[in-house]
Amino acid sequence: MNPSDLFHTQADIAHLIQVALTPIFLISAIGVTLNVLTNRLARIVDRARVLEDRALRAQSLADGGDLSANLAVLERRARLINAAITLITLSALFIALVVVMLFVNAFLRWDLSAFIACMFILSMATLAAALLAFLIEVRVATITLRIGIEEVSREEASRHGG
Repeated sequence: MNPSDLFHTQADIAHLIQVALTPIFLISAIGVTLNVLTNRLARIVDRARVLEDRALRAQSLADGGDLSANLAVLERRARLINAAITLITLSALFIALVVVMLFVNAFLRWDLSAFIACMFILSMATLAAALLAFLIEVRVATITLRIGIEEVSREEASRHGG
């Protein structure tokens, strides 16, 4: 092996590492987002447990109906967050495959460019779908909050003769 070949190989490896760093930063960002999603899911589950306990102790049918409606909203939100978690995890998996295939492509001299491009596109598609599911969940939470505030305002107004 010629010393200039070694230098060329080292330069290639350095360039390959530079190319691989961008997807690795994306995995890091996905990890932070995954943390946010799991925290939201934990809060939804905790709130659902409180409402389930309250529903079991509900004495009037009106309270039970309200609790049941709230539990249905929490169930929908949990499904949306679960979908977002699944999709964003798949996105990270596809990005990890991109990084692995970049190195396999370079060292085994296989032409995996189409596969790498497809994995990256799949990663971006699943990331976009995860963010869409998250956006929908946030919208459901916000709309439910507004409806709850309006109901409390109406109840207070009717109690005060307004």
